[in-house]
Amino acid sequence: MSYEYTGTVKKIGEVQTFPSGFSKREIVVTSEEDRYPQDVSFEFLKEKADLLNPISEADRVKITFDIGGREYNGRYFNNLKGWRIEKLDDEGGAAPGTADEFEAKAGGTPAASDDLAGDDDDLPF
Repeated sequence: MSYEYTGTVKKIGEVQTFPSGFSKREIVVTSEEDRYPQDVSFEFLKEKADLLNPISEADRVKITFDIGGREYNGRYFNNLKGWRIEKLDDEGGAAPGTADEFEAKAGGTPAASDDLAGDDDDLPF
């Protein structure tokens, strides 16, 4: 199950690479809708860390993430693992072109291009 979180970027960390070759990058986002704003940390793992390259501090973003948990020495830890991020415009919608750019960088399939809008196709979509 995936979740979404919207807020303003407070901090973007550097890429951390571990001896095993595993890498991650963290981002802290401040909530907008809470009575008492919260700073929430998300991690982007491996190639997903590159999704944070076009993002800057103070940008409004929507992060799609999964929740992970694990036990270590009798203690339990939770992780918020981001796998998609969209820059938002001032009205809360996705900024033009950002979803296609992020999906392409993440290895996903970009959405259909607006160049196809002029096709003489009879299909309604």
